[in-house]
Amino acid sequence: MIAKYLVGNISILDKTGSWDESIVSASQVLLDKKIIKESYVQAMIDNVNKNGSYMVIVPQIALAHAREDKGVLKTGLSLLKLNRPVMFPEEKLVSVIMVLAAREEKNHLELMSELADIFIDDKKVKNIRLSLSIEAIQEQFR
Repeated sequence: MIAKYLVGNISILDKTGSWDESIVSASQVLLDKKIIKESYVQAMIDNVNKNGSYMVIVPQIALAHAREDKGVLKTGLSLLKLNRPVMFPEEKLVSVIMVLAAREEKNHLELMSELADIFIDDKKVKNIRLSLSIEAIQEQFR
């Protein structure tokens, strides 16, 4: 299921200027596809400003998200790989930002379960962080 949500939603950039800019960049494809609203992007940034870097779920990977009522139109997922990591608050270095936009539905729980399986697999996490192409990243989610 994750692979389906990521089709056309993975991007690679050399770098961004800041952690909040990385969230904006990672969200752009979901905005363009009308999966989320601008208010959702701001809510994710506000969450980090209020609660710190809790979104950094494994070393160098952040799972940016906010509450559904902050601007989720459909369930969606995007991934931004940075060749040069960005520093999140609390001195947490991040090279992969995933944006999760989840509607409360059955697919949401399945998606979360699959994400958990990926993030506990150290080899997959390392391969995602070190990937140089969109295809190599997609392969980790199959």
